[in-house]
Amino acid sequence: MRITMIGSGYVGLVSGACFSDFGHDVICVDKDAAKIEALKAGRMPIYEPGLSGLVATNVNAGRLTFTTDLKSAVAGADAIFIAVGTPSRRGDGHADLTYVFDASREIAEALTGPSVVVTKSTVPVGTGDKVEAILREIAPNLDVAVVSNPEFLREGAAIGDFKRPDRIVIGTEDARAMQVMRDIYRPLYLNESPILFTARRTAELIKYAANAFLATKITFINEIADLCEAVGANVQDVSRGIGLDNRIGSKFLHAGPGYGGSCFPKDTLALLKTAEDFGTPIRIVEAVVEVNDNRKLAMGRKVITALGGEARGKTVAVLGLTFKPNTDDMRDAPSLAIIQTLLDAGATIRAYDPEGMEPARAMLPGVVFCTDAYEAAAGADAVTIVTEWDIFRALDLKRLAATMVTPVMVDLRNIYPPIDAERAGFTYYSIGRG
Repeated sequence: MRITMIGSGYVGLVSGACFSDFGHDVICVDKDAAKIEALKAGRMPIYEPGLSGLVATNVNAGRLTFTTDLKSAVAGADAIFIAVGTPSRRGDGHADLTYVFDASREIAEALTGPSVVVTKSTVPVGTGDKVEAILREIAPNLDVAVVSNPEFLREGAAIGDFKRPDRIVIGTEDARAMQVMRDIYRPLYLNESPILFTARRTAELIKYAANAFLATKITFINEIADLCEAVGANVQDVSRGIGLDNRIGSKFLHAGPGYGGSCFPKDTLALLKTAEDFGTPIRIVEAVVEVNDNRKLAMGRKVITALGGEARGKTVAVLGLTFKPNTDDMRDAPSLAIIQTLLDAGATIRAYDPEGMEPARAMLPGVVFCTDAYEAAAGADAVTIVTEWDIFRALDLKRLAATMVTPVMVDLRNIYPPIDAERAGFTYYSIGRG
């Protein structure tokens, strides 16, 4: 099939590359000419394990191409996916749908025959209705169906998630559109990945509900971790104990400094705004957002406490900047709030991250960026692990401690057994292991 992907960011590029790997002909479109030229030259705009090789394979096979010319890309396409950004709107937290509606208008003007327009972007309930209204207003005589097909990709594991999904959600009640989507996802259906057909509005809500529930699990275990510290319990054992219950499950029950990234923060806010608009407030999610925001600040204060309650004039080594490992995404990363809290308290920050330092430079002025963990820790009064990159899991702790003024470690990801850190000479603090 011939697929056009509008937007060549994280979702569009990963989805387009994977669809082409299924054997479809895919054109990825983006207004950013520099990005398109970089993609044509084999340079990825994001860090995602395996993506560069996947793109190269399908470009060389002639199944994947890149362009800034939306009109030519849309003409004759069997399916056109909208995969543009939907950031939180400044001031009120609503999802900003400007790019979605702009893309819809351009698609309508470029259509030459029957097609299926698919919203892959994360959008509030009812967005598909508005997209359909735009298409019908501009191209009233064309046979066009609008489908919701939310993505469920984890940064750092996106290709595996796309090719081995838990489920594929398709929101449409149009018979022709159903068949087109079945044909697009046929390779996954043959591998017994379940396809859930729903009404369009239901599909739109499934995405938000899923992310809000996962954010709730993270926030729940973080609050349990605080209780564990107070009563002398171990949150990791609590997580195992409740996670073995198959009604709960073990995923997203790892205590830490709070959630961040491109999805959970904006999607929980957008869900709250939608619920508010319809007069059905979701108090649990309201609490999740508030607790998570406070969590990041509390982790900064936890480091200050480990410094003896005073950070002014002291140096803190921060290991890990991105919101999670295996990505270069700094959006709403816990490190941002933690570092700002420390800077406000008068500390000097020396930081290292395997992939996130370039995007972090513009966001964290005044931070000293280092070439590895040992350089970051040199002369520091404390070291804190904020992101659980694999490279931080096997540090030479004795070497690390020897470079520091005072060997204090605040492990916000519970990477190390306390006894190992203490044997290496560290005064060790972790999360929820009282």
